[in-house]
Amino acid sequence: MARRPRRHSLHGHDESLPEGFLIGIRKSLAAESELLVDSLAAPSPTSIRLNPRKPFALEAEPVPWCEHGRYLAHRPAFTLDPLLHAGAYYVQEASSMLIEQAVRAAGAHQRDLLALDLCAAPGGKTTHLLSVLTQGSFLIANEIDGKRRSILAENCWKHGALNVAIAGSLPSDLQALPDRFDLILLDAPCSGEGLFRRDPFARQQWSRRLVEQCARTQADILPHAWHALAPGGHLIYSTCTWESAENERQVARLISMGAEPVMLNIDPAWGVERTERDGGAGYRCYPHRVRGEGFFLALLRKPGSPIARRPTGPVCATRNLGWVKAERPLDLAEQHDLLIARPAAWANELDRIAAAMRLTMPGIPVAERKGAEWVPHAAAALSELLQTGAVTHVELSLAEAMAYLRGETIAAADAHDTACAMYRGFGLGWLQGAGRRWNNRWPAAWRVRQTRSEAPPVSWSEY
Repeated sequence: MARRPRRHSLHGHDESLPEGFLIGIRKSLAAESELLVDSLAAPSPTSIRLNPRKPFALEAEPVPWCEHGRYLAHRPAFTLDPLLHAGAYYVQEASSMLIEQAVRAAGAHQRDLLALDLCAAPGGKTTHLLSVLTQGSFLIANEIDGKRRSILAENCWKHGALNVAIAGSLPSDLQALPDRFDLILLDAPCSGEGLFRRDPFARQQWSRRLVEQCARTQADILPHAWHALAPGGHLIYSTCTWESAENERQVARLISMGAEPVMLNIDPAWGVERTERDGGAGYRCYPHRVRGEGFFLALLRKPGSPIARRPTGPVCATRNLGWVKAERPLDLAEQHDLLIARPAAWANELDRIAAAMRLTMPGIPVAERKGAEWVPHAAAALSELLQTGAVTHVELSLAEAMAYLRGETIAAADAHDTACAMYRGFGLGWLQGAGRRWNNRWPAAWRVRQTRSEAPPVSWSEY
């Protein structure tokens, strides 16, 4: 006879949920706290966010607060799907997609602006912003940790947008950039209660001391973000915890600086709770009410009139690269044997920002130096800048695409020069012809090491 799963109870709970957390939840949710605890023992929903720049056919239930969010009936073997690596979608928890409603409430999807994602890795919210903001906007994605910043860059490049730069600055660096950004997303480091259902480590590391430490960190970051926010601009503050010390009390700090809370257009059917406590206000997602994990979000406006953005810069690229589209004005600059492309209209503004922030990648790398020549960079094959008609295409089957992603060579009859590996019409990366094979130029750090999975293939697979 199968054993019945143990129930997490506030009165007779097991060790997997911290006692201090259970006490706090009982105080904040009262009788409803049992429903939350029970939900933390249930399976997490699976959701993805489609990339509008790389559409493919998929029939799935929409996430109601996110235009391109989709729920899946089960969790498939994402790693074994080349479309994931091509950037056609991002595996993202549904509650965190609520930031789209904040962007829309701010009107930031209707005009060109300068945006900052201050704590951006691994890049889920960054790529979401890139999907919602206008293509004439520009986003700086910042991450201070080098390893996490590499993952952030990879995800941004796979998404394919041109209008993003990667930075590795401390929040204090923003003191040299007063009133600069029209939109700032601060997805703050937090104690992670909202991840308890799907992340055992979040349960293990949780403590009241961690909550206090995170609250101090958030309180240190917020003044720098507020200082860098332009008059009339909006700050989105979010966490994946339910602690008031990390949520409403931090919002109260902003309000004391002059911030104006902004309401979101929330459908009651979504189950998102509007919260007001400890002098602050925002929106909470609880997994017993919302089809997603735990999340908190607040939108605040800085008093004043918005800046009228009229970006100006160089009018054309300084080099002609056959694999890069020439239809958009680009500024190309060399950096450490890389050729970096960025929208020409934002070049001067980015140079001013670079005087204060550490822009580790001030645009999209489109070429890298090999000896005396420039050859295509991996990011160029994944970018909207790819000039598809100017390079040889090698359309790969599913098996070939997975072999390519593992770093293997691809058999050929007469392979020569450089070609772009394609899967279902999307650029994956570069190949180098060597007669009866294509040599693989997929970055070693991105290689897939998994060969099989107990999970089923994605429903849109060729299998």
